[in-house]
Amino acid sequence: MNPADQSATTTYTTVDGGHRHELEIKRSRFITHLRRVESEEEARALVAELRRTHFDARHHCSAFILGPDRSVQRSNDDGEPSGTAGLPMLEALARRETFPGATDLSDVAAVVVRYFGGVLLGAGGLVRAYSESVSAALDTARLLRRQRMRLYGVGAGYADAGRLENDLRAAGTEVLGTSYGPTEATLKVALRDSPEASRAFAERLAALTAGASTAVDLGTEWVDLR
Repeated sequence: MNPADQSATTTYTTVDGGHRHELEIKRSRFITHLRRVESEEEARALVAELRRTHFDARHHCSAFILGPDRSVQRSNDDGEPSGTAGLPMLEALARRETFPGATDLSDVAAVVVRYFGGVLLGAGGLVRAYSESVSAALDTARLLRRQRMRLYGVGAGYADAGRLENDLRAAGTEVLGTSYGPTEATLKVALRDSPEASRAFAERLAALTAGASTAVDLGTEWVDLR
């Protein structure tokens, strides 16, 4: 089974690529890097990359959330007093409201590189600084929605494929493309992953083809909504 089929979540929000933001707090520089990631390996690779880039910085603190259901959440203080860096960063990601009433940010890693400025901030000051650094970066980052779509293959004769594709698009169905086999063409379509959407599509297809075409379920896929 496709892992997406096991998730109750059908939409979530992530960052669009990478983003950098910098704050100065009591002469310390807090440089936040946000990046879209899809695995722990990618998140840890970002930390390693920034350790090389900012080799002279004192701390490279990190936090990341993964998966449509946000089932993987990790953080690291990287030498700061326990609980003063990674956890506030993680909470800033987890509690981010991406639209009214929704906290669904995922597949995102945050690394805050700190250059110490000579002034001690204290535990409370560090918590505020790391939390504010991630929040400020999110304020200026571009976010995008992802939606789980159910894919179908629809067979059609060569002579009918073009007309059927146009009719489906005109009816609001997303057609991802058409492939041509030895005996017929196959249209690949994407629907919102719900029983209602599947039933409505089956009825639409039957009406457009007088029952001559049927749809084969190809599973699910996460699609960026732009």
